[in-house]
Amino acid sequence: MEPYLEEDPIGLSKIPFVKGITLVITFLILTPLTLATSLFSLYVLSGSVKDTPQNVLAAETSAEVMTGVHIFASLPAVSPTVETEVEVADARVELIRKYLKRYDSPLLPYADFVVSMADHYGLDFRLTTAIAQQESNLCKKIPADTHNCWGWGIHSEGTLGFSSLKEGIEVVSRGLKDGYIDYGYTTPEAIMTKYTPQSNGSWSSGVSQFMDDMR
Repeated sequence: MEPYLEEDPIGLSKIPFVKGITLVITFLILTPLTLATSLFSLYVLSGSVKDTPQNVLAAETSAEVMTGVHIFASLPAVSPTVETEVEVADARVELIRKYLKRYDSPLLPYADFVVSMADHYGLDFRLTTAIAQQESNLCKKIPADTHNCWGWGIHSEGTLGFSSLKEGIEVVSRGLKDGYIDYGYTTPEAIMTKYTPQSNGSWSSGVSQFMDDMR
């Protein structure tokens, strides 16, 4: 006779139920964790995606700024011509000013006007000053109240006078253009033959030397 065995003495019939409970508990625990992890990963990924356009924009902006710098830096390549012309003009005025100052000439305040009139009438900027040096020691030896430093219009009947040194500069510059340069008298030697035909050559030599002194 077989011995009597108690059915399911260790609760084997309850194992499937326990497994079910375990799975449910595991599911309830892991699912929120998985969901939270997924959401966190999605958030991080989303942040990275958002950052990407900003970085691109920053790079484009940086490129634009750099391009602007290069463009701005290249502009002076065009402007030196203008600046050089201004510097040359200023240098000529300074040469005249220094020369007049060296001899304490009354023409000193008009250095810029001398150059301006020379440009206006197409003369060498040194010519009228050199003639004034030759004729009157730069206005130091002139008939009283004539403001005529250039021996302009001086003849046996009298001396031409100007209302001011400025007027004298303008009239003489225009006269040299209209009465000399336009007729081919373009060198001190040629000008001398009409300006002071009695000269033995010393006039043109002096004017040429004074012009050289203003280089």
